[in-house]
Amino acid sequence: MPASPSTARAINDRVALRLLQQEGPLTAGQLKQLTGLSRPTVADLVERLTAAGLIEVVGESGEQRRGPNARLYGIVADRAHLAALDVRTEGVSVVVCDLLGRELARASVPIADDTGTGPAVEQAVTLVERAAKEAGAERLHTVGVGAPGLIDPATGELRDSSGLPEWHRRLVAALQERLPARVIVENETNLAALAEQRDGAARDRDTFVLLWLGHGTGAAVVLDGRLRRGASGGTGEIGFLPVPGTSTLPSATDCEGGFHSLAGSAAIAELAAGHGLVATAVSPGEPEAAALVRQAVATLSSSSSPSPSASSGADRFLSALADRLAIGAASVVAVLDPGCVVLGGEVGQAGGEVLATRVGERLARMSPLPVEVRASTLGGGAVLRGALLTARESAQDDLFAPRSR
Repeated sequence: MPASPSTARAINDRVALRLLQQEGPLTAGQLKQLTGLSRPTVADLVERLTAAGLIEVVGESGEQRRGPNARLYGIVADRAHLAALDVRTEGVSVVVCDLLGRELARASVPIADDTGTGPAVEQAVTLVERAAKEAGAERLHTVGVGAPGLIDPATGELRDSSGLPEWHRRLVAALQERLPARVIVENETNLAALAEQRDGAARDRDTFVLLWLGHGTGAAVVLDGRLRRGASGGTGEIGFLPVPGTSTLPSATDCEGGFHSLAGSAAIAELAAGHGLVATAVSPGEPEAAALVRQAVATLSSSSSPSPSASSGADRFLSALADRLAIGAASVVAVLDPGCVVLGGEVGQAGGEVLATRVGERLARMSPLPVEVRASTLGGGAVLRGALLTARESAQDDLFAPRSR
């Protein structure tokens, strides 16, 4: 059946808005060319979207040689303000943006291990409120939250997980109470994978696995362009994967003895110490492992001819680390055949092509399935980026939806 006039208008409006989002300001003539719609139809949708406060004249195009310049239309960026949160066990980071994703404010706050649940929640919520005020946002439309742990696929809520602070779960409820905004919660590794697919190392892949390497470990699975969460939201809990090389087995409540014991930040730092490496500079909030891996890569890549002992120690450390990472990656590859593994998080980004190449070489010997190993281009910042993308898409789905007349 052909679409009704109102449905056709709604479809045309959404197409135009998506084009303005992707291409930036456009003239009515450019919208006509890109959409294939008639000139009167484009004129009508421009009038509708302007009256709805979704687009506005943002300038003029001087490309025409005769007659008046054409008006340039763009999305009203401040129609909605969005916030993205990266919630870690040691603190919270937040970024506030407009509807087009332009950053307006950024802040973070450390939260000590001995901070009580109430004070920790208050610190985090206050951080968001202050960032919104700094950005000039009277209210936030949507807040995207990336947090470690399991997200209940039925409710979308962060499940109670052992080993994680209680304030994580309380924070979501507090944000919903204090902010007149829609709050969306997603596992941090899943958000990192979305960001790597949209803006990072997996832009040309619709099937891949992100191996998260930060303070802890995790994985995110994207198959045929869709993020897979599993029956209970636990897809990618690779820290619990039983692997050789540990002294025990993981349990339902403790990943000690699992892949986490080989590839978590503390385990990598211990491995580095065994090869004579000590971190000389660790950025605030950065896993020590990332600093160690970055130093090792720099030592090997240095043009100033580092001492043979330093170079040898760095080389042995990166080789041993690649051995460990390949063990976990090989299990994922054998089950999912993703064709591409992205070494994500701060450690994956620090290792760069040097570490990715070594892991790839080991996987080629361990698995009959072809797989490309890539280093993250977004690192730890992928969580915030993914949370922002999620918040922006949700807000646009709401604001760009057809309104009943």
